[in-house]
This record gives sequence, C-alpha cells and structure tokens, in this order.
Amino acid sequence: MMDGNRQVTLFHAPNTRSLGTLTLLEELGADYRLHVFNLKTGEQRKPDYLAINPMSKVPALLHGDALITEQVAIFIYLADLYPEAGLAPAVGDPLRGPYLRWLVFYGSCFEPAMVDKGLEREAAPRSTSPYGDYDTMLKTLTDQLAKGPYILGERFTAADVLWGIALSWTTSFKLVPESPTIKTYIDRINTRPAVARARAKDAELAAAQG
Repeated sequence: MMDGNRQVTLFHAPNTRSLGTLTLLEELGADYRLHVFNLKTGEQRKPDYLAINPMSKVPALLHGDALITEQVAIFIYLADLYPEAGLAPAVGDPLRGPYLRWLVFYGSCFEPAMVDKGLEREAAPRSTSPYGDYDTMLKTLTDQLAKGPYILGERFTAADVLWGIALSWTTSFKLVPESPTIKTYIDRINTRPAVARARAKDAELAAAQG
C-alpha cells in the first residue's frame, strides 16, 4: 500500500446504486474524493471513464494504482482497508464466512432477481437461473433478517450498509414487498447518521445536475 495512504477516489453518479458505496465511505470515516458523473449527459460512456470501467457503470473505486469495480468487491475492499471501523470480520473470525456469503448473495442472487422482476421477465428455469426462483431467494434473505437486528445478528457490518440501501430502493420501486421484517430492518439502518449524510450529499449532487 502506497506509504500508508488510504485516500480513495469514488467514481459516483447521484441517484444510482453507487449511493451504497458513498454511505459505506461515510460509515468508515474514510478519506475519499468524489469524481461525479452526470448520467443524463452520458458522461459515463465517454473514453475517459471507459478507460476506468469499460462497463460504463458506477461505482468504481481507485486507490493508488488499484482499480476496483463491482459493488460487492468495492465493499469488501473498503471495509478491509479501514479495519479500525470494525465493519468487516477479520480472516479467522467465525463471522468472516457468513459476512462474505451475504455480500456475495446480493450480487449473485438478489440483483439478477431484481432485474427480472423489474423487467417483468420470466426467470430462467431453476437449473439455469443464478438465483433459483424469486420467492426462494427472498425467503432466504428475510429468514436471515428475521434473526436480527442485523444480517449477522448482533454485529453491524458493511453488509448491512449494502442491504439497507438496496432494500430501501427496491421496496420503493415495489420490486420487494415491504414486509414487517424488511421494513423494520430498513428503518434501523436509515437511522444511522452516516446514511443521512450520504443521502444529503447525494441529493445535493443530484440537484446540482438539475
């Protein structure tokens, strides 16, 4: 790591899933800079950003010479970069495996299910679907959340930042039903000061873009 320098640059666009990474940076008390894109003008598809992420997606993260894309990878990287914040169980901690499980479950099962749901597209057969079927995926998640108060039980981690933000937007778009378990979880995460700071910053950036 570059002389102990932990400053990172977040490539961000307001009103996108990149809000989750912005929230995590606030939770970690991280040293970060924002490089903000206006998706309405297609800035993310211009050569400068395609050199960062050929997929033209946000978020992306730059730390020295290390470039990280894919939201779950960014969460794992950041929480490990700032271990003093205590948001990532260390290797050897019995919670490390479950922590990684629920982070990866978001990208491998939940998001593909949300895409199919949002497009009103029939899921692939269970044998070829990355998430099996929607109801099983959602029950697997809600059964875990019901054990509460956080996804790993008593310990708040970066996984809760990811899931709290994700469930907030998916329930608002009616992609996920706002069951009592999910609503209680969202409300618990939304009371955190870092969430309020990130949302305020994101709203300010969105307003500046018109």
